[in-house]
Amino acid sequence: MFTTEILTFLQEHLNEYLSDLRTLTAIDSGTLYKPGVDAVQSWLQERLQAMGFQVERIAQVRLGDNLLARREGEGGKRILLLGHADTVFPVGTAAQRPMQIDGNILRGPGVCDMKGGLLAGVYAVRALDALGFRRYGALQFLIVSDEEIHDRSSIPLIRQVAKASDIAFTLEAARANGDIVTARKTALWCTVHVRGKAAHAGVEPEKGRNAILALIRHLLEIDKLNGFRPGVTVNIGRIEGGTQPNVVAEEARAELDLRAWRNAEILEVLDAIRAQLARPALEGTTATLDVNLDSAMPAMERTPAVAALETLARQIAQRLGFTVKGASTGGASDASFVAAEGVPVLDGLGPIGGLDHSPDEYIELDSIVPRTALLALLIAEAGTVLSNFQ
Repeated sequence: MFTTEILTFLQEHLNEYLSDLRTLTAIDSGTLYKPGVDAVQSWLQERLQAMGFQVERIAQVRLGDNLLARREGEGGKRILLLGHADTVFPVGTAAQRPMQIDGNILRGPGVCDMKGGLLAGVYAVRALDALGFRRYGALQFLIVSDEEIHDRSSIPLIRQVAKASDIAFTLEAARANGDIVTARKTALWCTVHVRGKAAHAGVEPEKGRNAILALIRHLLEIDKLNGFRPGVTVNIGRIEGGTQPNVVAEEARAELDLRAWRNAEILEVLDAIRAQLARPALEGTTATLDVNLDSAMPAMERTPAVAALETLARQIAQRLGFTVKGASTGGASDASFVAAEGVPVLDGLGPIGGLDHSPDEYIELDSIVPRTALLALLIAEAGTVLSNFQ
């Protein structure tokens, strides 16, 4: 369906895409720099309105505004395109490292994560528009402003929009080997607190109870939970304790990162950690676990509907002249919040790229047209494939 026509349109408009990408990467849009993020959102708002979308701009006080663009189609599945306008780079980076093309490598702040992907969404829709294709129930384009930080306000918005969608495509870059993403782990941070008893380390150390020593003994056992279930990881990421060398440490804490392929497995790991902390690692000390389950990143599980979308992506890629595979990763993305609402989602549908968050962040120039064509054809054909998944 439309394969040759879409490729032709995108190839003819590649220079325009590159010009737009140069414009967007010239705007500093680190998450905490609201003027820059808002400038990116204003550019996208104007472009989407010109394409016939009704755009709702959701104002934020501290961070950049969120955008929700929507337009009705002629019937079928409701499709969501999801991305983010913020980057990790500080003010001044855009001037220091403007976009450059070196052979097949295109570098610049945010080219991969994810201004190149946002434009892939825009140009995929433009390609379908040029062919008069509107066989979807509705097309929504959600662009949030705070994906790159932990303390977020957009998550309820993502979940709300996902509930009003049947299929979703996330515009993060394809992985460096060309894979798209079909599964992501659930992730949760928690903190182990240990309390002991302070004492003078030289005069009467026997009257103290060293919280650091107790914490270490607990952590040695907690580390053994790696592989507790296939894919479960427990990372001891940060340790703090004590006051100074001549004082027996009264308090100590460790921050942990827990990940698993299934949401239920995180609960099992937490139960195992609590059981360990209830054991007497050192007489006279107590240990507790501080965790907020509401802060967990849900898993993006590879459901039968996701598998059907992956098969479709493989078939479309073959028609376009390349191969694609679905990958599973421990990293998180906003696709996970979509999946948590029961909506089948594919991730990594931007151009091929890598080295995110570094001065060497890149996308591959020759991947822009075929990967944007893959996205356009997924929008066009996914509804039919998933008609049996109600």
